[in-house]
Amino acid sequence: MMPAEFDITGKVVFITGAGRGIGKGIAQVLAEAGADIALNALTSRYVEAAATEIAIASRRRVVPIIADVTRSDDVRHAVDRVLAEFGRIDVLVNALGDSIRKPLVTLPERAETAVGISDDEMRFIIDINLTEALLCTRAVGPHMLARRSGKIINIASWTAHQGGRDMVLYTTAKTALAGFTRAQALEWAPYGINVNAIAPGIFPDVVTSGEERVRQTMARAEQIVPLKRPGKLREVGFLALYLAAPASDYMTGQTILLDGGMSL
Repeated sequence: MMPAEFDITGKVVFITGAGRGIGKGIAQVLAEAGADIALNALTSRYVEAAATEIAIASRRRVVPIIADVTRSDDVRHAVDRVLAEFGRIDVLVNALGDSIRKPLVTLPERAETAVGISDDEMRFIIDINLTEALLCTRAVGPHMLARRSGKIINIASWTAHQGGRDMVLYTTAKTALAGFTRAQALEWAPYGINVNAIAPGIFPDVVTSGEERVRQTMARAEQIVPLKRPGKLREVGFLALYLAAPASDYMTGQTILLDGGMSL
C-alpha cells in the first residue's frame, strides 16, 4: 500500500514545457499517482497528443494549455484558464527549458565551428530557462498565498553545479534558477508554500532528439556517467512526485541532483 504521505489524488498540477521530454515524463507519473494535469506547450504539435495519451493511461483529467510562458500576458491567461478548468492549482512544475551549445564569443582556435552566441539566442536561453519560471511562479503566487498552500517545482540542471563547455548561458540561467528557488522558498515559507528544484543530468528524449541522437547520447552516457547510463524520463517524475506530495512538506529551497553521479 502506498503511504498516505505520497497520495496526490485529486491534486491539480500545472506543468510547463510538458508536450515532450522531462515535462511529459513528470506529467505521466503525477497523473498515474492520481493528479489532474494542465499540460502547457508553445504549440499544439505534441501537447494535445500527450494529453490524450496520459488521460487514457491514467484515467485522470488532462487538459492541454497552449501558451508562450516566456510572455507575461500569455502566462496570466494560461493560469486563468487552469483555474477556470480546475478551480485551483496545487502544484506548479516549471519544466520548460532548452540549450544552445555555443561559446559566449567566437573562440580563436575554433572560429569555424564555435561562433559566439547572438543577442537573440542569449535572450532565448535566459527566457526559456529562467524568465518562464519567474513569470509562472509570480502568476500562481496570489492563488497559493491566499490558500496558504502550494508546491513549486523548478527543473534546473546538473550544470548549475558544474559548468559545461559551450554551455555558459545555459549554465548561467540554470544557476540563477537554483538561486531563485532558494530565495522564493524563504519568501513563501511562512505561507505554507514549498519551493524546490530538480537538477537532472542526461535524459534523452527520442521525440526531441531522434533515434540516432539518442543512441549517441546513450553511448556517451556509458562513458561519462558513473552509473553507466542516461536517465529515464519517468525517473524525474518519481522525484517530482515526492516534491509534490505531503511527504516533502518539510523540504524547501533545495535543488536536488538527479544525474547518475555526474556531479560527484
